[in-house]
Amino acid sequence: MRKITIAAIQMQCSTSVEENIKKADKMVRDAASKGANIILLPELFERQYFCQERRYEYYDFAKPVEENDAVKHFVKVAAELNIVIPVSFYEKDGNVLYNSVAVIDADGTILGVYRKTHIPDDHFYQEKFYFTPGNTGFKVWKTKYGTIGVGICWDQWFPETARSMAVQGAEILFYPTAIGSEPIIECDSMPHWRRCMQGHAGSNLMPVIAANRIGLEEVKPCKENAMQSSSLNFYGSSFMTDETGEILEDASRDTEEILIHTYDLDEIANNRLSWGIFRDRRPECYGDI
Repeated sequence: MRKITIAAIQMQCSTSVEENIKKADKMVRDAASKGANIILLPELFERQYFCQERRYEYYDFAKPVEENDAVKHFVKVAAELNIVIPVSFYEKDGNVLYNSVAVIDADGTILGVYRKTHIPDDHFYQEKFYFTPGNTGFKVWKTKYGTIGVGICWDQWFPETARSMAVQGAEILFYPTAIGSEPIIECDSMPHWRRCMQGHAGSNLMPVIAANRIGLEEVKPCKENAMQSSSLNFYGSSFMTDETGEILEDASRDTEEILIHTYDLDEIANNRLSWGIFRDRRPECYGDI
C-alpha cells in the first residue's frame, strides 16, 4: 500500500500579499499537522483576483519564479514540514508574463513550473490581458509522495488537459482555481464546473483535487480602469474525488475550509489497470483532435 494524505485549502484573498501568505501559511501548517503530505492552495492566492479589471500597473505583480514571494515562502515551509506544495503565481519570464504553478517537493526543491495552457477572456475574467498562453505543455512531476499532474483553473474544463497528464503517468490531478459568479450569463456554473472534473476523474481512473477561493471581490471606479465598476462572488465549493469521480470531500460556498482525504495509490493503480481504459485507447484514431 502507498497511502497518501492530501489537503485542499479554500480561502478568501485580500489585496495584501503579506496577509494572504500569512493566512495560507497558517492553513498549510494546520493541514500538515493533520497528516497532509500534499497540500493544494487556490489559484493566484497571493492577492485579489486582479484579472477582473484591466490595469497596466498590475503587470508589475509578475515576478520570476525564484523571486516570487509565495514561492520563496513555501519553499522553506515545504522543507520544514516535509510536504509537497504546488504554488500558483504570476510569473515573469523576460518580457512575457504567465499564469503559472511552481511544484515544490518535500525537501523544498522546485521540481519545475507549469504555465497555464488555456487562458480565458470573458467579462471580468480578463486573463488574456495579463497572461500569455503557456509554452510548457502539460507536465507531471514525481514527488516524494507520488506522481502528480497540475492544471490551472480554466484548464480544468478541457478533457485534453487531464488525459495528457494521465498518459504521462500522473496518479492524482490537481487544479488550483479561482471561479465564481458569472457576470453576464444568468446561471450557477458551480455544478457544471464540478461535473466536468468528476468526468476527468472517472475517465482517467484517478482522483481530482480542486481548491477554490471564496468571497465577494469588488472593483471600484477609477480612471486607470476606465471607471469600471464590477464584482465577482467566488463560490468556493472546493472538492476531492475518488478515481471514479465520486466526491469524497467537499467544502461550502462561503467558508474558509481545509479538506483532507487519504488515498491508497496502489489500490487506485490496480483499479485503473483493471478497467482497461489505457489498454484500449486508440490514439491513431484521434487525429481530428
